[in-house]
Amino acid sequence: MRISFLIATAALATASLASAQSFPTRAVTMVVPVPPGGAVDVTARAVADEMSKRLGQPVVVDNKAGASGMLGAQLVARAVPDGHTILLTHGAPILNAPFVFAKVPYQPRKDFAFVTQVATSDLLLVVGKDVPARNLKEFLAWAEQNKGKLSYGSFGAGSVGHLMSAYLVDSRKLDMTHVPYKGEAPLAQDIIGGNVPWGMTSLAAVAPHIASGRVRALAVVGQKRFRDLPEVPTMAEAGFPEPEFKAVGWLGLLAPAGTPAPVLERLEKEARAAIDSPAVRARFQVFGFQGLGGSSQQFRQVFDQSVPVIEKLVRTAGVKAE
Repeated sequence: MRISFLIATAALATASLASAQSFPTRAVTMVVPVPPGGAVDVTARAVADEMSKRLGQPVVVDNKAGASGMLGAQLVARAVPDGHTILLTHGAPILNAPFVFAKVPYQPRKDFAFVTQVATSDLLLVVGKDVPARNLKEFLAWAEQNKGKLSYGSFGAGSVGHLMSAYLVDSRKLDMTHVPYKGEAPLAQDIIGGNVPWGMTSLAAVAPHIASGRVRALAVVGQKRFRDLPEVPTMAEAGFPEPEFKAVGWLGLLAPAGTPAPVLERLEKEARAAIDSPAVRARFQVFGFQGLGGSSQQFRQVFDQSVPVIEKLVRTAGVKAE
């Protein structure tokens, strides 16, 4: 009986290895849990194009926005774990969601295999052109004068932009209403249109609108000034040295848990090569992203280290959603 079991186990292992070595056998679907047009989507498409060249099969971006990114993440968590369905996402549905939402339809540490951290991203605090503020001090004075009357937007409930905006509102007792959007593109459009006066988003989502004067950048929420906006100070430089305003967003690539190790290794290898390619590096530069492409172990370590930081930020800002 034991010999039969060992033979069967060896046969399964051999079959799994053979399947992994032939991977991919068809197009790979890269689920992106945001609408088309924002920085995450455009970056995903650049990475997908480069990975296609290296995998020898198309990598097709499938935008599955909804439920603050959880819709797309759930789809991948429940996908067949063979490497043909992967997730390129910002941190909200994987890192932030368990602390923000009462019910999350997956367990990030249990239901996903971490492939590589794609990039990190600082955010900008931006206002519409009709907001009478040229700097953060003037903005807060205006907000104080209009306490209880204003709103702020984010590119998703539970996103890093939402958490840091909520922290600013709560810590300065500004009494504002949060308006969540399904991605950066619709958020930027509503700031331009005056439907929501301000929000925190990536440089990519608002750079052309800053150039046209339809949006005004007041501060960088992160570690340092953007090269293309040298006149815009960091939150610390503007008088807000709290560590919460130095947190950065990130993009990561994940696969369903149970994906064979050789397949994960292939995905990691080709994703890291794609991230390091001139085309993707150029895209990162435009967006103000810092390309990474570290190992799966490094990605998981960053995730684990970020958990208590996000938990504290959510608790301090009092962010909760159903």
